[in-house]
Amino acid sequence: MQGSCDLEKIEEGFQAAVACAKKSTEGVDALSPEMHAAVVPMIVRLTKDAAEIVPQAGLMMMVRGKRDGKGELYDTVYFDQKMLILGKTEPLPYRPDNMTKKVDNQYLVLGEDGVFSELMYSSDGFLVDSYKKDLTAEDAADLYGFEAIVMLYKAVQQYATDESRLHEAMGTVLEFLLAEQKDAEN
Repeated sequence: MQGSCDLEKIEEGFQAAVACAKKSTEGVDALSPEMHAAVVPMIVRLTKDAAEIVPQAGLMMMVRGKRDGKGELYDTVYFDQKMLILGKTEPLPYRPDNMTKKVDNQYLVLGEDGVFSELMYSSDGFLVDSYKKDLTAEDAADLYGFEAIVMLYKAVQQYATDESRLHEAMGTVLEFLLAEQKDAEN
């Protein structure tokens, strides 16, 4: 089918990335200088490619909002670009912009502009707001190591799988409609 992709190759690549991530963290807390030197350019290349799908696969992430008595959000404000959530990370104890605010949830995201960010959400029960800290490829390699590559790969793999399923479903609908039209003509 036109537009489909080889999901098996994507899966093989993902498994290879996971194996490499496991190997790079066995018995060490940080990447070796050689591995770090190889990971940073790879993250730069993969980020550039992955950023191309963010407008279609990304989500509008909230900057801030208010929570009513039922827990529903209102008066929400969103960032001006979509973001691809790469993973939920261990939250910092407090936000870098305001040390009185505890970080409730923290995510590694990739924006449409191809920039990694750590997105931190805090809530006082009424106001939910965020702090976005941009990261360079080197920052991502320092903080996440090869896991940054695995997270990028997994996000792209998920998008490709979803797109493939959508194409298959559209093909099934098209076949059904063409069969119905053919039956109506006979």
